[in-house]
Amino acid sequence: MTQPVADGRPDEGHSGPDGSAQAARRRRLPMPEDFLEAVDRSEPDSEPEPGLHPDHDPSDYGDLGTADRPGEEGNEIGGAAHAAPGNLLRSSAIMAAGTVVSRITGFVRTIVLAAALGTQLLGDAYQTANMVPFAVYDLLIGGLLASVFVPFLVKRKKQDSDGGTATEQRLFTVILLVLAVMTMVAIAAAEWLIRVYAGDFTGPQHDAATLLARFLLAQIFFIGASGIASAMLNSRNRFGAPMWAPVLNNLVIIGVGVMFLVITGSGTAPDSVTEGQLTLLGAGTAAGQVVQALVLVWALFAAGFRWRPRLDLRGSGLGEAVRTAAWMLLYVAVAQAGLLVTTNVATRAGVRAAQEGESAAGAGITAYQYASMLFQLPYAIIAVSVITALLPRMSAHVADGRKDLVRSDFSRGLRLSAVLIVPLSVAMVVFAVPFCVMIYANGNTSVEDARSIGRILMVFAVMLIPFTMFQLQMRVYYALGDTRKPSLIALPAEAAHAALAVTLLFVAPPQLIVVLLPLAYGSYYVVGSALAWRGLRRRLNGMDGRRILRTLLLLYAATVPSALFGIAMATGFGLLPGTLLPNLLGMATGGAVGALLFVLVAKRIGVTEVTTFLEMVRSRLLSR
Repeated sequence: MTQPVADGRPDEGHSGPDGSAQAARRRRLPMPEDFLEAVDRSEPDSEPEPGLHPDHDPSDYGDLGTADRPGEEGNEIGGAAHAAPGNLLRSSAIMAAGTVVSRITGFVRTIVLAAALGTQLLGDAYQTANMVPFAVYDLLIGGLLASVFVPFLVKRKKQDSDGGTATEQRLFTVILLVLAVMTMVAIAAAEWLIRVYAGDFTGPQHDAATLLARFLLAQIFFIGASGIASAMLNSRNRFGAPMWAPVLNNLVIIGVGVMFLVITGSGTAPDSVTEGQLTLLGAGTAAGQVVQALVLVWALFAAGFRWRPRLDLRGSGLGEAVRTAAWMLLYVAVAQAGLLVTTNVATRAGVRAAQEGESAAGAGITAYQYASMLFQLPYAIIAVSVITALLPRMSAHVADGRKDLVRSDFSRGLRLSAVLIVPLSVAMVVFAVPFCVMIYANGNTSVEDARSIGRILMVFAVMLIPFTMFQLQMRVYYALGDTRKPSLIALPAEAAHAALAVTLLFVAPPQLIVVLLPLAYGSYYVVGSALAWRGLRRRLNGMDGRRILRTLLLLYAATVPSALFGIAMATGFGLLPGTLLPNLLGMATGGAVGALLFVLVAKRIGVTEVTTFLEMVRSRLLSR
């Protein structure tokens, strides 16, 4: 049976008399679509199950990504990438390289900021102030841009006689005007926004957060300008600049963080930093977004775009596009409500820990954010690649009305992701504390601060599979053109998250609130996955649940020897003096031997997905 590959076309690996396509495929490293095809060949063909009908044309909507990750890390499968032309994956090497370098420099940025600001009151003030502009942007225009404006632009470029030029001019003009107004209003409301997101901030901490917010809220305009420029570049098949521009943003902030650390030294707190030092921090961080936006706009003009302001919106179709986004916008609003709850709970925990005379090490929003960034790295690197390969396949199967193929794609995508995510999540639990001590215990972040981040990460790691499963289920709904069901699922899921998060404020000691907060965060995805599973099972005549459950159980069973060995190595080397070398040796030894143990045990107990993955990688590498 011929299967479509990642760009939606039939597999051409064996076409042509000279086998040139096959040779080209051999000359590159294994990609997610290669594994999906390998699984296709290793599993029997399904019996055709017709009768599937999309609710709407899936190309009318863009992908919102996780919708709850405001910040410089970006959103790898946002609307621009999802709605771009089908040959997006032909540029996968450029995209993958840009994403990896962006993640690495973002990681260095986080380490520098942790050293400069610590994880206590000043760090919380900065993290909150820097989160607010992204949250405001996502709520008011980011979700709209990703969900409808980008796919609307792509369609008009194909359909309009002028190649979508007029639509581009209108969209660019309207978005810049809206962004300018939003930014000015947000800056004027900086103090109120800080009170909304961090109601327990008082005194010097509130003043520091407000001052930082007045600079950081200026980012709203440049975040939006970067978003629309990236979308327009993607619609022109220009993927390099959108993937690499965030690296410049990271480098600017790294430089600002180093300067702040050199100037202020150790022991910084909201009542010890000067207004000039906070200005350096706030204005310098905003400058990173300015540089990113300028580079993207320059790349857009270099690609041939010429801006002529237009506000003749009547009959342009933009209004109708906005109206079709109602359910998507509800989904964004629910996600932002969840962020608001999490931020308030975490900031209150940090303030209470300090007020009650307890150690405030890693008790607030900063420690939570640093752990969250590490938690989502496996998803960002592994599952996002799988999702990007799966979306056009599933959309094509929906168009053909094939329930069986959509169900199979979901099953294969989840099992492919789990092959790497399950052992990585277990490794996170085992090595979270020594790893966080090794990278974060510098400057104004103490060893105890770093250990607290590690403990939060351990709890986060338990939620990695429910998180990934939910994200894949949402992509099935998007392939079905169904935006209503995800929004309805989000309401009870967020109610569960909010109830558990707020309960922690009343029943847990301040020092433990953020350690347990990932359980509340994860409850959203546990409840959401259960509800999404129920809805999709009914619509797709099953979800291949037995095979998925078997694979997950076997994968977790295969990690047990590796986990025990890793714990032994981390404990044994941890008895040595110092922090850097013992932690590094424990993780290197435990990780290397643990990976080998996992592979051997997985093959022994019959985890076919691991065997298929290893055989595919070996054949690709040997054929180079």
